[in-house]
Amino acid sequence: MFKKKSNATHPVFERVGLLFKSHPWHGVPIGEEAPEQVTAYIEAVPTDTVKYEVDKTSGYLKIDRPHQFSSVCPTLYGFIPQTYCNSHVAKRCVAATGRKNIVGDSDPIDICVIAEKAIVSGDILLQAIPIGGFRLIDGDEADDKIISVMKDDAVYGDIKDISELPDKLIERLKHYFLTYKDQPGSEHRKCELPEVYGREEAFEVIRASQADYVQCFPKLGKALAQYRKAVQT
Repeated sequence: MFKKKSNATHPVFERVGLLFKSHPWHGVPIGEEAPEQVTAYIEAVPTDTVKYEVDKTSGYLKIDRPHQFSSVCPTLYGFIPQTYCNSHVAKRCVAATGRKNIVGDSDPIDICVIAEKAIVSGDILLQAIPIGGFRLIDGDEADDKIISVMKDDAVYGDIKDISELPDKLIERLKHYFLTYKDQPGSEHRKCELPEVYGREEAFEVIRASQADYVQCFPKLGKALAQYRKAVQT
């Protein structure tokens, strides 16, 4: 059994970290205070002219597609590591909307992070405080967007619930997600947003996505549990 080392990761994992970059989805902890505070991996920032997305196999940031319109996400955008959108998240969507045949989108749970400071590039980690979320449906897939503020942000850091945000900012976020997958000239809107929910439901969605992750990646989930136990013993 590994012995606990105060204020340090176990030496085995420190040495592995020198040789290999952690995969941002599987190798980065969600954080011990989740869901009240979570690690967010940022893929894209508001000044990006193309949509960046992590390559799920390699863990490297890749170009997914150029933006088709001038509309860009007005916040930092990425995902919460060690989460997955599958049956548990889909069940919450079905229960909230009454929609049938909803499935998860088979991606980590997305997160928007509101911050005062200008952050000019993605591929970074930060600590985020969830304050609510969008119950987005993409076709027949649950595609929730957790809305959060950056921890200790000078302007937004004290906000506890999405209801405290300016209405104009919420409307801008809504417009982006309702249109960001539409093709130029298309008359059909691909995404719908039946609900904006608050802080407590955001916590439940994150917990559901953690349960989906453990269920869908059982070996990884078991390994992560063993690691946590090892460094705490």
